[in-house]
Parts: sequence; structure tokens; C-alpha cells
Amino acid sequence: MTILRYVRDPLKAKSTNKNNGKLQSTVRSIRAVYETDPAIAQALLPKPFTPIERPEIFVQFAHVKMHVSPERTIETGAATVAVRCLCEGTRGAYVIAMPMEGEFIVIKGRETYGEPKKIAKVDFDITDDQFRVAVNRHDIPFLEIKGKIGASKGPAQFEEHFFCHKAQPDILRGPGFDGDVFLTQLDWKRNYTDVREAQGEIILRESPWDPLIDVPVRKLVSVEYATGSTQTSGKILRTIPDEWLAPFIHQRYDDRITDGLEVNINRPKGRATTTNQESSHA
Repeated sequence: MTILRYVRDPLKAKSTNKNNGKLQSTVRSIRAVYETDPAIAQALLPKPFTPIERPEIFVQFAHVKMHVSPERTIETGAATVAVRCLCEGTRGAYVIAMPMEGEFIVIKGRETYGEPKKIAKVDFDITDDQFRVAVNRHDIPFLEIKGKIGASKGPAQFEEHFFCHKAQPDILRGPGFDGDVFLTQLDWKRNYTDVREAQGEIILRESPWDPLIDVPVRKLVSVEYATGSTQTSGKILRTIPDEWLAPFIHQRYDDRITDGLEVNINRPKGRATTTNQESSHA
């Protein structure tokens, strides 16, 4: 008798998911929200998403300890960038970027939930009350937040929803997909033991692989430092037509992006650096 680990025993495999699709993690997070131009926020949203009352972009950096099993904990750095929106009556945010440290984390999230994860270097540095978090891909720190942590606001418990797409691009590299395109919803239950106010500055830098600078910071709405735990799970909402996602799917691949949709905005795009006051533009 020998063991072939490329194939799992079907009987044993049934008992491997002991968490019913839910993952518990211990986290330290820098959470920020900024306003961008309304036309840009709307253009970022495929159907069936609709904008909310303010054109808000959610940004989170996290140092995560994922408790995969009683015997195994994976420690990683992670970031999430999402456009706040409504999805057929549910308030949440559509994820446009999710850089992560670690191949296992990236593959698992992309294949299971449709999360647009990419491998990246994620810095999460806190010294006394000063912090600096940044994500670096292709030697470009295209997103950075730095600032100072302030007073405690106490604990907080709530649930957040994020939306992604689970789809397989056309094998002939055409504009469509092989099979159904699924709209997915991520449900993240937060149990923060402490949330602290923060003052900060968001810096966006040019990158053809991660063009977040095209989503400029017009006003920094909030910055917080949160510690505690998160329970994550997800579900498929429904299928959507291929053409709703086709103009957006390249976001999750490393095509060097040199063109894009022209969007009419009221103010010129300038340097995407801001504090908690209105941005100044060079």
C-alpha cells in the first residue's frame, strides 16, 4: 500500500471543511475612506452595482493571522481597495484591487470567491503612535498611507459586504468567458476589541499594472486603526451577462495597461496626495 497525495480520499475529503466555509482571523488594520470624483466612481462600477450618495473609495491594510485549523495559522499582509455601492438593495463595496502576500492566500481567494487578489509586498509598520502602510508591486509602491494614531473610540462589532466576480476568461483570449460569470458576495463579520481615531495621508503613485492613481483622492473622509478578529465567508448571488464584466476583467491580471475609458470630470487630475483636508493639486 502506498499513498498518492495528488489525489484525495473522497471519504476523508468530506470532513475537511470543519468551519462551514467560514474563516476566523486575528487582525490589525488601518482603515480609510476617501472621496473621488463622482463620474470616476460610477465608471468603476459594472452592472448591477449602483453608486451611493457619495463617491467613496474604501482602503484597508491589514496584518492578518489566519487560523486555518487548530494546528495551522498563516500570517500575512493584505490590502483591499473597493468602491462603495449598492448591489440590488444591499449596501457594500465592489473590490477593484486586493494585493496580498503569499501564493496560497492569492490562489485560494481568487478560485473560491473570485477575489481579484495579486501577489504583492505589503508593509505594515506601527511604531508607538506613528504608522506607515504601503503595497508594492513591480517595485512600485503605488498605494501608501501614513500618519498618527489617536484616541480610542472603544470596541465595535459589525458586518461588511464586498462584491466580486467568479469567472474564467475565454481560452482563445477573446472578450468573453468560458462558462457562467458569477456575482459573489463576501461577508466579513468584524469583532474589533478597539478602534482608534487616526490622522493620515494617502499617497498614490503611477503604475501601469495598478493604476489606482486614476482614482484620485479629492477628500479624505476617515482613517482608523482597528484591532480584533474577523470572520469571513462568501456566497454566490447569481449569474450575470458576460458583457457586464468584459470591460473590467483585465483589472485582475498583469496586463500593462496603457489605455482606458475617457471620463469627463469637473476638475483636472493632479497629484493624488492628501491629508484629512481637501486635496491640493499640482
